[in-house]
Amino acid sequence: MGQLSTRQVALLSALVVAVLGGLLAGAAVDLVGTSLAPWWPFLCALLILALAYAAFSIGIERFVHGRIKSLYRTVHDLRRGKASGNGRGDTTDELTRVNAEVAEWASQRRTEIKELEDRERYRREFIGNLAHELKTPIFNIQGYILTLLEGGLEDQKVNRDFLERASNSVDRLMKIVEDLDLITKLESGVMELRLTRVDLHALVKETMDTMEMHAREKGVRLVNAVAPGTEAMADRNRMAQVFTNLLNNAINYGRTDGSCKVTSYALGDQLVVEVSDDGVGISGEHLPRLFERFYRVGKSRSRNEGGSGLGLAIVKHIIDAHGQTIAVKSEEGRGTTFVLTLQQPE
Repeated sequence: MGQLSTRQVALLSALVVAVLGGLLAGAAVDLVGTSLAPWWPFLCALLILALAYAAFSIGIERFVHGRIKSLYRTVHDLRRGKASGNGRGDTTDELTRVNAEVAEWASQRRTEIKELEDRERYRREFIGNLAHELKTPIFNIQGYILTLLEGGLEDQKVNRDFLERASNSVDRLMKIVEDLDLITKLESGVMELRLTRVDLHALVKETMDTMEMHAREKGVRLVNAVAPGTEAMADRNRMAQVFTNLLNNAINYGRTDGSCKVTSYALGDQLVVEVSDDGVGISGEHLPRLFERFYRVGKSRSRNEGGSGLGLAIVKHIIDAHGQTIAVKSEEGRGTTFVLTLQQPE
């Protein structure tokens, strides 16, 4: 038997009520013993059938259609992006429960769609940025080679200079590829970290020593304020890369006669490390995206400073691989501070 319509349900219900009503009317006639015609119970049953059918039809139509309309309204509002005002509530009504479940399902789908849209936007930006980063050194190399082929190779003053410039562009291109490969390995978990007890003071000192000449050229003073003997559980080589990228960032965007300071302090079983500079700083609108690949902050942090544009993204991935956190505090014109955590040895 197929599913009954609302009218069929109303008719069946009315027939049941009419039969019961006719039987009661007949029983009443027999009890009272009046001289009513024998067809009186049938007339009562027909009257009751008509009234009951009308009442059941109107009631079921309003009950079912009202809730179905509410359900359709919820779906319509969710498609238009409106928030539904119907909650799950304390009710056992089936259609109301279905309405709430549809609203919850649609809300989840809307969230997933938003995440997919954000990922697609990030993918487009990443591909555009990657193309721009690769295009610059490739075009430089192409220009230098064409100049040499068109006669510059015979000019002793030009050929070596252009070959050195082409070599520098190749180095930058290789740096971008190597950094992308490193990020891919960190993300996929292919690269395993070797956690050991690391003397943080010594590691920071070694990193600063390798960058001393670059810092002197920029007029930035490097200060190692990590207490001697401070230790952390970390991969020494990867943490050296973290400090190299953070210090290089501070040197490139620091002010002349400014300073970059590395400090640390214990916080429970964690070690908090801060890398601070007093350079140009970063406005608040850029901070949430600072660790994205190739993300640049305005003209003050232009591509003219060199680098692959992946330094901070690598830092973030290395710290994440350690199961730790990194954050940035900055104010335009007042410097920048990177704050990261490391595990203390037991």
